[in-house]
This record gives sequence, structure tokens and C-alpha cells, in this order.
Amino acid sequence: MPNRLEWAPRHGVGNASLDAQHQAILARCNALADCLDAADDRRFDETFKELMNLAREHFAAEEALLARCGYAELDDYRSEREEFDYLADEIATTEHFDRDELQTFLALWWAGHIRGGASNHRACLEQKPATSA
Repeated sequence: MPNRLEWAPRHGVGNASLDAQHQAILARCNALADCLDAADDRRFDETFKELMNLAREHFAAEEALLARCGYAELDDYRSEREEFDYLADEIATTEHFDRDELQTFLALWWAGHIRGGASNHRACLEQKPATSA
């Protein structure tokens, strides 16, 4: 059974752009679930590619914002991003897993990332960036 995810305000990180990206990622995870329900492998594969592209854009934007606000755990964040990149490129693919397993993995991974960001990134992202005098 596919995993579906819902956005809730408590998942917000204090940045409208990142919150919109997180919502779009959750929507893609749910779209993968819809493809499974419809047994539409072609659409699943297209949606999977869209999700991976969106993930890369999201990570670049999120890392830049976290660096700008002086996020203390930036190295840990970069490690998480590198781990996801490796998994997405080498392991979590339709060649290695069936689509049900892949959708479950992606839904759970993104749910953890978004919940973790809400608790770990919010304090930094809600601060006003330092300005030089």
C-alpha cells in the first residue's frame, strides 16, 4: 500500500520558498502513490525523475539559505544531502527496487527530512541575516 503524506503548518521551516518546495516534494511523493494505484509505470518513472530534479533544486536552495543564516549544523546537513544524492543516483532506483518499495522509501525519507527541518532549521531560518556595516 502506497504511503501518502500531508503537509501541516507545523512542518514549516520559517521560509516561504523552502516550505513551498517541501509541499511540492510531498505532492510528488503522493503522485507516485497515485501512479501505483493506477498501475501506470510510465507515469511513475516520469514523476520519479521530476521528484529527483526537484530534490536537487531544493537541496541547493536550502543549503544556500542555511549557510547564509549561519546554521551551526551545516556539515551534518551536507552529509545528509550527499547521502540522499548517493542513494538516489546509485541505490534507490527503479532498476534496484520495485516501484512500491521505492515510493515507500521516498515518502518516509522526505517525511523525516521535512520534520527534521521543521525542528532543526526553523530557528536559524527565522533569524534575520547579518548585514555588514
